[in-house]
Order: sequence, then structure tokens, then C-alpha cells
Amino acid sequence: MDERDLFDRATAVTRLGVGRYGAVLDEHYSVLGNPNGGYLLAVMARAASTHLEEAGVAHLDCLAASAAFARAPALGEVEVEVAVHRQGTRVSHLRTTVRQDGNVTVEAQLACGRLPEVPTFRYEEPCPVRLPDPEVCERRPAEGLAGVSVAIMDRVDLRLDPATTGFVRGELADAAEFRGWLRLADGRRMDPLALLFALDVLPPATFAIGSTGWVPTVQLTAYVRAVPADGWLVARQLARAVGDGLVDEVCELWDADGHAVGQAAQLAMVRFAD
Repeated sequence: MDERDLFDRATAVTRLGVGRYGAVLDEHYSVLGNPNGGYLLAVMARAASTHLEEAGVAHLDCLAASAAFARAPALGEVEVEVAVHRQGTRVSHLRTTVRQDGNVTVEAQLACGRLPEVPTFRYEEPCPVRLPDPEVCERRPAEGLAGVSVAIMDRVDLRLDPATTGFVRGELADAAEFRGWLRLADGRRMDPLALLFALDVLPPATFAIGSTGWVPTVQLTAYVRAVPADGWLVARQLARAVGDGLVDEVCELWDADGHAVGQAAQLAMVRFAD
């Protein structure tokens, strides 16, 4: 098996019927045994684009997705239902639902279209993040995030700015933020589908200020703005507000040319030891 097929195999779908697709959720894209939220978005977007392609609609890129996570599906087989709300000239709107054992686990609204290979921007803020060279930054392994087993860390090459990784050494920060370099570990190009995964792959920003354990997503909204240039992505994840057992986080991605290629916001549950 070509190692560069790992992400495509993990997000593959099989047609079961009209608007129905089967998928197998891969353990290597999980956190504490639960499928990563961005990975689930990628599976749902794959089913949506496959459905549109079968209908002769060339809207193969998910431009925007908003997902509600009713419960975490178990790893293994799931069914993805796809319904088209509107098939437009530039953008098609769809609803996707992940079911397992007859139960709804995740439901998302997607907007799909086609991104140009070379983006053009009339206005764009420059990337504000400055990082040490990747060789100076700290690679995050599957084992080692505050004692938590995070299988997805073996599927990405994430190099965090040492200025943001004090939590690993038991040091708490004033700011709930991580910054670093990001790419897929197998060398596969980071395309629009993979960006959906990348937008939810950084450690929870609250680790920096002392949160513990799994941070399950309640709602996740992601925007894919451009096809990334080859090379490292610059990634930043930060929490805006933490309280009452909830956190709202923002993740931003820029490509090697400095273009903003993706952003996401999510509401998640969080806990602290004290």
C-alpha cells in the first residue's frame, strides 16, 4: 500500500443506495478511541462530493461545513446519508448525517463548490504568526500530549512553537494558544478535503492553561478558502473564552505562500482538575 493513500483510504466511502454511503472510521484518526471531529467532517464531505459527482455536478470541494455532534460514533462501520437542498451554479447546499446502529451521531450542513488551483484575493490580511524554523519546533507524537494517547498525531507532522508547549513540562501559560507548522505525515498534499481534518488536529488550546482529558466537540464550523500551496501550513489555535465547562476555540491555517486557506470555530466541553 502506498503510504500516501492513508488519508484517502481512511475517508473512503462506498455507495449503498440512493444518497446512502458506507464508511469505516479508522482508529488512526481518533483521540482516546473517539473519531476526531475534523476527520468526521472529511468523511462527510467525501460522501457529499461523491454524491454530487454521481449526479454530474462538479462541486467536489467542501467550502463550508457546520456540524453538530450528538454523540461520538464508535470506530468501525457507519452510514452517511446525503441530501441535496439546492444544486446551484457555483455552490450546492447539502445535509449529511452519520448514523451508527440506527442512531444519529453527527449531522452537518455543507456548502460545496470548486476552488481554483491558484487562488486570487482582492483583499487579504497578512499572516500574523511568526514561528521558529520547523527543526527548532517540537514534534508532537501520538504519546506525549499531557499523558493522553492521541492516535491522529501519527497521521500529521505537527511542530509546535516551544513558546507554547510549557504544559508538557507542567508549566501553565497565561494564554490558551498553540502555534506551529503542520503537514500530513505521509507526504500527501494538503488539499481542500485534508484541510477539514487539519482544522481540528491541533491540541485543545486549553491544555496550555491546564485542562485535562478529552475535549469533546459540541459544534464545529469550518471554512476552506483556498487550495494550499505545497509545503508546510502555519497553524494557530486559540481559545476566546473558557467557563462553565465550555470553551470556544478558533483555528486558522495559512499556506507556504502566506495565504489564509482555512479557518474553523468550535464549541467544546472542557474540564480542569481543580
